[in-house]
Amino acid sequence: MIALIFWACVLLFFMSVGGYFMFRKFMKVLPKADGKSKLDWQNYYVDTSRHMWTEASKSFLEKLVSPVPGPFRDIARHSIAARIGQVALESGEREVTQAHCIEGYILATPKRDYPSLIRFLEKEQIDYTPYKHLLG
Repeated sequence: MIALIFWACVLLFFMSVGGYFMFRKFMKVLPKADGKSKLDWQNYYVDTSRHMWTEASKSFLEKLVSPVPGPFRDIARHSIAARIGQVALESGEREVTQAHCIEGYILATPKRDYPSLIRFLEKEQIDYTPYKHLLG
């Protein structure tokens, strides 16, 4: 009987965790006031800025997403690349630079992850001092 109750609790826990992540994904797909969802905007910025990416900026993006766990890395890469593309398009430059990558990386990272972001940037010896105002 105890084993049955234990497995019922384990299954309930896993279904709750799965439901939470499905709900988060569902919220990203809902259209905003402008008629496009968060995912629509991410896809727009990735597609629009695709021609601006150089090999150096692509490899720097890979370096930035390296601390993200493997199963989540593709999703993180896409959302960070979208934010970097948005920053690059708004700046009006012809290609994505390392400065765009750092700024977009900071803007795409949730505030709760800033301490680990700062530790990673310092470990990799990436100068983020021009963007400290974004970390406040």
